[in-house]
Amino acid sequence: MSAQQPALVPGQRNSTSRRTAPAEGSAGAAGPRLRLRAAAATVWYLRLLALLNLVAVVSLPFREEVHEHNAGQFFTPYLATAGLISAALALFLALVMRRRKRAAWIFNMLLAGPLFGLYALALTQAPYRRHGFNWFSTLFTGLFVLALLVGRTEFRAVGDRSNPRLALAVGAGGVLVSGTLGTLLVSATNKVSGAPLNDRIAYTLLRGVSVGPLADRLDSVVAPRWVDVLVNVLIAATFLLVLYACFRAPRGSELLGVDDEKRLRALLAKHGERDSLGYFSLRRDKAVMWSPSGKAAIAYRVVGGVTLASGDPIGDPEAWPGAIEEWLREARRHAWTPAVMGAGEEAGTIYARHGLDALELGDEAIVERAEFTLEGRAMRGVRQAHNRIRRAGYTVRVRRHADIPEAEMATLIDKADHWRDGETERGFSMALGRLGDPGDGRCVMLECHDSRAEPRAVLSFVPWGEKGLSLDLMRRDRDSENGLMEFMVIELLLRAQEFGVQRLSLNFAMFRAVFDRGSRLGAGPVLRLWCTVLTFLSRWWQLESLYRANAKYRPVWEPRYLLFEKSSDLPRIGIATARAEGFLTTPALPALGRRGRLRTPGGRTRPPHDGAPSSPASGSPSGS
Repeated sequence: MSAQQPALVPGQRNSTSRRTAPAEGSAGAAGPRLRLRAAAATVWYLRLLALLNLVAVVSLPFREEVHEHNAGQFFTPYLATAGLISAALALFLALVMRRRKRAAWIFNMLLAGPLFGLYALALTQAPYRRHGFNWFSTLFTGLFVLALLVGRTEFRAVGDRSNPRLALAVGAGGVLVSGTLGTLLVSATNKVSGAPLNDRIAYTLLRGVSVGPLADRLDSVVAPRWVDVLVNVLIAATFLLVLYACFRAPRGSELLGVDDEKRLRALLAKHGERDSLGYFSLRRDKAVMWSPSGKAAIAYRVVGGVTLASGDPIGDPEAWPGAIEEWLREARRHAWTPAVMGAGEEAGTIYARHGLDALELGDEAIVERAEFTLEGRAMRGVRQAHNRIRRAGYTVRVRRHADIPEAEMATLIDKADHWRDGETERGFSMALGRLGDPGDGRCVMLECHDSRAEPRAVLSFVPWGEKGLSLDLMRRDRDSENGLMEFMVIELLLRAQEFGVQRLSLNFAMFRAVFDRGSRLGAGPVLRLWCTVLTFLSRWWQLESLYRANAKYRPVWEPRYLLFEKSSDLPRIGIATARAEGFLTTPALPALGRRGRLRTPGGRTRPPHDGAPSSPASGSPSGS
């Protein structure tokens, strides 16, 4: 796998990188740098306290030392309590403060600010002033509060408006469940008989706060050490869920609307030739961000706190920077992690100027009609497979979606749904996610029938400008002949002139360069090892097979890139991408009253315009 940026990317990133804060007033860049460092200092303080609290939980001598400095006339720095809840709180706050959540800043100020004032007031009294550690605790807490105040303008990210209500619901339910389980566990293991229920509940709640001597004052309850730890973990988990509900990012519920779709179609009519993935921006589970001029737009979807765009921006390249800036500004406002899947080299260059790095993911196979031929030794295998399928009596019918009668389209949708491999709908960056929608009349459908005129496979292509097609959906009957998909693609290429088609965009081959160069003479040991690993993974995922299947058409390979802001975000981006593409699903409760597919006046089904696609035939180009 190549980790290089596009050819035009190096040397351009720092020119207008959004990571460099602009100078303000006469202070120059010193003010912004100071605020950034102060904000970073708050994160490192919380990380340090999380580590110290975790060490105290597992180390009895250190925990007793902390508890001793939290009793009597001693006090410790902010969040230093040697409890699992404090460790979890500090770690979680470090994560959300790193993402510059405004609510996290307010939360810390409400806790640390009054605590610092209390410590300062305590030092005016002789008993507290005599202990040097109290001065250290006050100084350390005061520095944290000072860093919060200095870096306050860096914390701008807003949360979802429903977060307070959700946090209350999660807190009430979580305390009820974890408290009940903890009380039952304490009751079953209590070494003292006859303890009243109130004492057992109080013991459970106190153990949720600390595994130290806090709950030891209840003589009627004595539970084993492992029970204390387990109760503390249960309450800590509940507390983390409440915190997540408080600080979760908005989910980007404003999906593609009717007006946005009309404007996108107008841009595609003018600039659709630029990107083979452009038409997929019309997926209705995506949102759209427009440039100030309205001449360019970015289609994206928020998944797990990642704002995931796909392909190149739509529209005039001169307006792309404006759309990118608006998209990144929205990401900063909601603390979303920005990422782009499948960007081309030109778009990758412009994204890099705005602070994103590039990682080459693979290549898109593009077949030029004028250069395609079945003649020659190199095409012998393809030619023989094509002739074999044709002799078996298979035929292909090619039509625009608008030319297919409604009854026939309904039959094709039903067949495609039946042929789908599994229940999960797959596809995001290279799949439209619907079939038979009236707005997609320019899409091209290939229907393959056997010698008895029974349908055996379907292919659907979306428009790529006026003279190109991009593969959207592949489905076939598992009992049909092998090589049916190749037969259909070749038939389309041979008859492409009937539809004015000059080029086809086929599947995306991830890590194609590794498979190509890794098997060549002279490949280095690292490349050969990486090729071996990917070949092994191809047993479960279509990696090498997609490359081999597309290479037989002798296409032009166009590189596609993953764009990201920080390398540390790559695992999170990878999970979000897997979820968006349908390779990773999260369990969910069935939604009551969920809106089903809408019926158009002509009787066809179409998904709700403001929701996720629900057509049964949607799927990835790989035929998942």
